[in-house]
Formats: sequence, C-alpha cells, structure tokens
Amino acid sequence: MEHIAFLGLGHMGAPMARRLLATGHPLTVWNRTAEKAGPLVAAGAGLAASPADAVRDADVVITMLAGPDALEGVAGAAAAALRPGVHWIEMSTVGPDAVHRLAARLSEGVTLVDAPVIGSTDKAASGALGILAGGDTAGVEHVLAHLGNVTRTGPLGSGAALKLVLNSAVISGIAVVAEALRLADALGLDGGTARTALASGPLAGVVARAHAEGVHFDATLALKDLDLATKTARLPVIEAASEHYRRVAEPGEDISRAAARIRTA
Repeated sequence: MEHIAFLGLGHMGAPMARRLLATGHPLTVWNRTAEKAGPLVAAGAGLAASPADAVRDADVVITMLAGPDALEGVAGAAAAALRPGVHWIEMSTVGPDAVHRLAARLSEGVTLVDAPVIGSTDKAASGALGILAGGDTAGVEHVLAHLGNVTRTGPLGSGAALKLVLNSAVISGIAVVAEALRLADALGLDGGTARTALASGPLAGVVARAHAEGVHFDATLALKDLDLATKTARLPVIEAASEHYRRVAEPGEDISRAAARIRTA
C-alpha cells in the first residue's frame, strides 16, 4: 500500500489521518505542534520532525492546514524533498489561488489534486466527508474513498473554488438564522417555536448547523474563509456576516457559539 504523509493534525486532520492509518497504509505525520501527533504515533504512525522529512519517502502527500499562509510555509519546506510520481492531495480550505501557487512550486512528475472537504469532525471520524476534487484524481481516488464520497469538480483549483462558495453560504447563513431568531425574540415569539418553523423550511440545514453539538468548526477559520471569498468578489451580504463574526467570535470555539452571541448581541 502507498506510504502516506499527512501534514496538519488539527480538529479535522487528526481523525482523517486516523482513518487512513486504520486502513493499513504506512503513515507518517507532521504537525507544527508535535504533541498533537501523540495518539497517532501510539497507534503506529511515524512522526516526522519537519515537512521535508514527512514527504521524503511518501507516495501520497495530504495537507490539511489552517489556511493559505500555513500551506505556503509547508510547501516551501517540503516541495524539494518530493520524489517523482508523488501525488499531493491538498485538502485545506485555501482558495484556488493558493492551489495554483502550490502547483507552480511542484516539480514535473508530481501530481497535485485539490480536494477540500464538506463536513465537520464527526464526518471526518466516520469517513463520511464530502470531497470536492479538482484536477486529475485517477491515482488517488482509492485513497480519498477512505475519507468520504468524491465529487469531481473540474480542473485543478475548481474544488477549492467550490468549497469557498459553499462555506461562504453556510457560514453567512448561520449568521442570518441567528439574526432571524433575534427578530423572533424582539417580537415576543417563543424561541423554540421560531426555531422549529425555520427548521421546517429551506434553511433547515443551516438551522441544524447553527445549533449543532459535538462538532467543531473554529470561528477563526470561518472568518478566514469569508475573508478569502470577499477578496475575490464584491459580496456585501457576506461582508456583513464577516463583521458579525469578527465582533463576537472567540478563537477556538465552534461557530455555533458565535451564532448564539449574534442572536443576543
């Protein structure tokens, strides 16, 4: 089986790496904070001291990082250590520009796929993520299948682009639901009744995510996604949602907690 290097062991990366390790793939992991790799190392993964060390013997490289700056740093450290024939699967939410900058760094013979994911930590742990894959996926679909269901989106960068579209809609939608419930409070409506009514309509999925428990999407990363979107096009509604989150969100908390503050702010 292919030797996989997995770089980035945050809330999403760690359960994804664990899924791959459970399939029997030889796995080397790297994380900026090495202590986070402890449970995976205890389960049989190798721990690399640097991104270059992680990818040196890999057949497949997977990155699941916080954003474009983190990807740039890892790419700068790792690109020269890659062997010809390696497949690099970029699964972070970084936008298409960062994907194309990564592609420009890679030598001939290295295949890049952008494959960001839809779903939170629960889906990552169960292997039920939605995977939006741009580029030539032929050599890695069997690897991605361990993590979720693959939707091929088109050429390189298209997966990253579609992920921005979807995240912008959902994150902004959660802020809209919070404001709608704030309006219900101001009108003297029972909060449970208003929430049930919203959940019975076209916003059902957003209502569910606004009140989800046992999952995690860091509000700081949500803000990063909205910033990437609003730097790409003029998006007044999404800009307003971004300002809401910027005002009330606390780093490290799930966006549902930020939504609760929007409702009461």
